[in-house]
Amino acid sequence: QVQLMESGGGSVQAGGSLTLSCAASGYKRGSFSLGWFRQAPGKELKELAAINIDGSTTIADFVKGRFTISLDYAKNTLYLQMNSLKPEDTAMYYCAAAPYGSGGYDYWGQGTQVTVSA
Repeated sequence: QVQLMESGGGSVQAGGSLTLSCAASGYKRGSFSLGWFRQAPGKELKELAAINIDGSTTIADFVKGRFTISLDYAKNTLYLQMNSLKPEDTAMYYCAAAPYGSGGYDYWGQGTQVTVSA
């Protein structure tokens, strides 16, 4: 059973940076895609970035150039480096895992709150 736990959220002023971490257990390297999502109050869940099973990465256009996804295989920890943060980045951030062949993200962390003040 895959378990995911995010950390690193907090409050920051606009223009600042934060790095989110997602510790994964029960995760078998090469069997899952891992991704970061966020949801602001009253808004839909949005995918931000993903590391695919083949190691390639994808990142949403609306955060490209500011956010970077990475994976430390030795620590089984997924990261999201966020720079030049804006108030509109305020949201609950989640990491998720998609098993190979499942067609979707089946495992989710509990989320970590990011608040960016103007």
